[in-house]
Amino acid sequence: MTPPDAYEEFAAFARACQPRLLRAAYLICGDVHLAEDLLQATMVKVALRWSRLRDGQPEAYARAVLYRDAVSWWRRQRREITVATPPEPAPTGLDDVPLRLVFTQALARLTPKQRAVLVLRFFEDHTEARTAAVLGVSVGTVKSQTAVALRRLRELAPELLADSAPARYAELSDLDKAPDRPRPQNEGSGR
Repeated sequence: MTPPDAYEEFAAFARACQPRLLRAAYLICGDVHLAEDLLQATMVKVALRWSRLRDGQPEAYARAVLYRDAVSWWRRQRREITVATPPEPAPTGLDDVPLRLVFTQALARLTPKQRAVLVLRFFEDHTEARTAAVLGVSVGTVKSQTAVALRRLRELAPELLADSAPARYAELSDLDKAPDRPRPQNEGSGR
């Protein structure tokens, strides 16, 4: 049995990793069509280097290209759009909106770099060091961007916290009201 040629190997690779890469691209871009374009450009770059990548880690290379191209695209497209009237505020009755939509809308309002850091850290489950390497920034930048992005998500979508807050938070707020009960001590410095 002969080994498949380079074209067949690349086609198999593309079919196998395309759904994962498309999900990541969508989370970064917030737009299906832009995510598809980003993934297509990434696959073209991988295909052009396939002879060197096929025996290594082509998916890791593809992910690095995907994130770096997204950042490059954001830098080129960074323009403020002015409109005659400001957008309407969000409806107050968000209880009936699925949390996924609320999260997607809040994620879309983050800066591109903040979205990329959150996707790499929490969707792709990369370490801070790996995220820094993929984005080409320092670990300190990853830490600060993560903290700012999470704080901004809490501001933009407080209802995400309301549904998932464990009963422990209710107990802690009760402790604040009852001065005769001892307060729990912090177990860490928060950093």
